[in-house]
Amino acid sequence: MKILVPVKRVVDFNIKPRVKSDGSGVETAGLKMSMNPFDEIAVEEAVRLREKGIASEVVVVSIGVQQAQETLRTAMAMGADRALLVLSEESPEPLAVAKVLMKLVEKEQPHLVILGKQAIDDDMNATGQMLAGLLGWAQATFVSKIEIAENRARVHREIDGGLEELSLKLPAVITADLRLNEPRYATLPNIMKAKKKPIETLNAADLGVDMMPRLQILSVAEPANKKACVLVESVSELVEKLRNEAKVL
Repeated sequence: MKILVPVKRVVDFNIKPRVKSDGSGVETAGLKMSMNPFDEIAVEEAVRLREKGIASEVVVVSIGVQQAQETLRTAMAMGADRALLVLSEESPEPLAVAKVLMKLVEKEQPHLVILGKQAIDDDMNATGQMLAGLLGWAQATFVSKIEIAENRARVHREIDGGLEELSLKLPAVITADLRLNEPRYATLPNIMKAKKKPIETLNAADLGVDMMPRLQILSVAEPANKKACVLVESVSELVEKLRNEAKVL
């Protein structure tokens, strides 16, 4: 069984992003970039399935600029077998990403696609669902547990009322939640081995996918500064402040 894992290069989650001076977007020059944390969880789960003997190969793919090779090398240092890089100077939106992934699924013929439930840079939470729709495959989102047996995936997903258990017939698309696993740290020997693993480079144009964005960013601004908290002695004082200051009652 082959597993395909899409990964995205984003600003490291430990870094506070800055807005560009002209308000056109987020400044990324000079910032540390890393793999989207939810995609890292997806890679870990795919590698674990291979280590259990359930999967035979883990292929990672990234769509973006040439520097995304670093993200793919990280995934291979975690245990992925090989990588695909689809070059695109445009910042791809979820629909374009889903269309590219559909082409790669047709090329690679995986039995399972595991990806993060969302990317931390735009929080779209749409790529996995769109990919499943384009492929006509079963899907499970926000998954916190995966078991594969007899050509089916039994998953747990967290919902407002508790846990929902689903059984999916493979092939399927699964998006990983935060509690699916704890990703491993890449060891130095594996980092060195990853440098020798192959990365196949493709162009989005060669796949016949239009990468031009359909959304236009009008402006980006820093969030408003939070006001200092005020401690009150009683509920009546709280109600009084809400009436006279917040004007919500």
